[in-house]
Amino acid sequence: MVKITKEAALEYHFKDRPGKIEVKPTKPYRTQTDLSLAYSPGVAFPCLEIQNNPDDVYKYTDKGNLVAVISNGTAVLGLGDIGAMSGKPVMEGKGLLFKIYGGVDVFDIEVNEKDPVKFCEAVEKIAPTFGGINLEDIKAPECFYIENRLKQTLDIPVMHDDQHGTAIISAAGLLNALEVAGKKIREAKIVVNGAGAAAISCTKLYCSLGAKHENIVMLDSRGVIYKGRENVNEQKAEFATSRTDIHTLEEAVKGADVFVGLSKGNVLSQDMVRSMADHPIVFALANPVPEISYEDAMAARPDVLMSTGRSDYPNQINNVIGFPYIFRGALDVHARAINEEMKLAAVKAIAQLAKMPIPEIVNEVYHVSDLQFGPKYFIPKPVDPRLITEVSAAVAKAAIESGVARTPITDWEAYKERLRQMLGQETKFTRTLHATAAMHPQRVVFAEGGHPTMMKAAVKALQEGICSPILLGNPDRLTRLANRLKLDLSGVEIIDMRADKEQGRRATYAKHLSEKRARQGYTFEEAYDKMYERNYFGMSMVEQGDADAFITGLYTKYSNTIKVAKEVVGINPAYNTFATMHILNTKKGIYYIADTLINRHPNDSVLYDVARLAAHSVSFFNDEPVMAMISYSNFGTDEVGSPVTVHQAVERLQKDYPDMAVDGEMQVSFALNKELRDDKYPFTRLKGKDVNTLVFPNMSSANSCYMLLKGLDPDVEVIGPIQMGLNKPIHFTDFEASVQDVVNITAVAAIDAYVEKLKNNKGE
Repeated sequence: MVKITKEAALEYHFKDRPGKIEVKPTKPYRTQTDLSLAYSPGVAFPCLEIQNNPDDVYKYTDKGNLVAVISNGTAVLGLGDIGAMSGKPVMEGKGLLFKIYGGVDVFDIEVNEKDPVKFCEAVEKIAPTFGGINLEDIKAPECFYIENRLKQTLDIPVMHDDQHGTAIISAAGLLNALEVAGKKIREAKIVVNGAGAAAISCTKLYCSLGAKHENIVMLDSRGVIYKGRENVNEQKAEFATSRTDIHTLEEAVKGADVFVGLSKGNVLSQDMVRSMADHPIVFALANPVPEISYEDAMAARPDVLMSTGRSDYPNQINNVIGFPYIFRGALDVHARAINEEMKLAAVKAIAQLAKMPIPEIVNEVYHVSDLQFGPKYFIPKPVDPRLITEVSAAVAKAAIESGVARTPITDWEAYKERLRQMLGQETKFTRTLHATAAMHPQRVVFAEGGHPTMMKAAVKALQEGICSPILLGNPDRLTRLANRLKLDLSGVEIIDMRADKEQGRRATYAKHLSEKRARQGYTFEEAYDKMYERNYFGMSMVEQGDADAFITGLYTKYSNTIKVAKEVVGINPAYNTFATMHILNTKKGIYYIADTLINRHPNDSVLYDVARLAAHSVSFFNDEPVMAMISYSNFGTDEVGSPVTVHQAVERLQKDYPDMAVDGEMQVSFALNKELRDDKYPFTRLKGKDVNTLVFPNMSSANSCYMLLKGLDPDVEVIGPIQMGLNKPIHFTDFEASVQDVVNITAVAAIDAYVEKLKNNKGE
């Protein structure tokens, strides 16, 4: 775990711009018309609509995506009563988590009021602003009164996350830990050390899931809470035990199945853990120091199932697994409350998610490859991208079924897709690619079968039905790698190019290549030696029909791959060159950028072909190409260098393809700003059109453009490189490509291969 210093934390909060959050406009504001629509006089119209129908506030304002994080600073993050203003950094941090994980907008509200009645009055007066209220860091027992009152007086979701967030996550973990231990919650003996807001809420939720009151022992700072003990408030009294033989924590945990600590550090000893039942479950949730350290607990009982609140140990109980998605689901149906049904739905969704196969991004973030449901993984990781779809949908569905939703959801798959798109995890474009490829899965060869990224991508592509993968490599080595990565290679074909049984195939490929390239000096012996190389062998498989498509590039330099592709499969006769294109899926739409990798210094003839290839490829993706040929000048204003080359290519394109939406040369700013372009150059063939395809004058500018956009905006989805113009579906990857990048390219390659088959069947 990285050591956090005071100096680093303070610098983080004040550097560049104080604080962690800001407000950004979501509508245009640059013109006088924009401002008149945003404020006076245009704003009067939605105001009147809301007056006539109050629920229209969700239609015309951000209320439906806006949560208030409200605190009086009386119980801040283990710091205690430090005051409302001192707690503001925590509330801003909570707002940041809401936004990055759930896409929820937040205003943090610090109320300088400790009196619970007056505090509620303040919250009730500002509540019309918000679609939900997250109460934070308010001490017990006042927090119980505050939450209960606000739930009764307000018609929007209200949740005290210190209570219910911890309860929901720990309950999901408890259900799964009990399953791993082979125990049932209704029979489990549970010790809860701590009797504050979180402890009370956790215990109540455990009971809702089947835990029995008579099997629960709760302790506070004075020891076991038992019936008849003096000075016990009503919340604690609910869990007072009738047992008279126990008074201390040491006595309480003896023979217990579960210990849940919501108290302070180092109060649970190794001897206490040893005294617990077989396969004891220990949730030591005090922060930053747990009731017992992970190392001490494991040393005391190797069979212990352990959770802490820390990210550097397995099974972290982290509220961020819950609150962004609980509020997301509640907001999306304009819920009037967060009720018990919604909380239980969240518990079950989180618990179920831990049993599903682990997404690659989780393995990458935590630098592991062996996560699977069991003692070291029974709670989903906070970075799991499926939390927003699974938990939010479960909560929204429970809100609808329990009658607190104003707006129903009927198409749940569309809803989940919108959530994925909201956080940039997956777009409709990508999902369409995968779905299209899965309709007609093809045989795809993966050159670097022994590369972990390539192997993971092949297995994932098989699981998604995109292709029937073929890995090139030594079977024993690949099997060892798969075992280490916990990958199931069932259904994946492995071909060892050096095996005796492949000699016949290698000879056939070599004969074909030597005959094809005889006029270029190739001999059979030379071609046979080439077939020991992955790219030659794999591309020859596609060329000879033993596979449908080929993926390479994680090890190989582009220059070598390009050379092999030209020799083995060749360039489509309709063109004199081939090229690559990257697809950038941005907040402003999809852009196709060419040529990003192949042609370093193209002349006008090469640019002519690149543009034709780009137009064909954009159409391949069911989009209409609107193409700008880019330069640093506009329409002949510079008469030397690359502008001339681009200008000549455009002239030829417009002559040969009068219906093609292409023009240039032009600067990027004019290409992307339709109003600017049409006003300055009304003669352009692109008048009134939004450009989606950019052809650059050379590889350097095209590559730099897509790399720059990718680097500046982490939310930009990049698909590519897309090969354009080869005779066969041969596709490349970048050496830094992720598993998802390779899977996306595989989907493109599979579709490419299927389209190729259709053409051949039609005799085209």
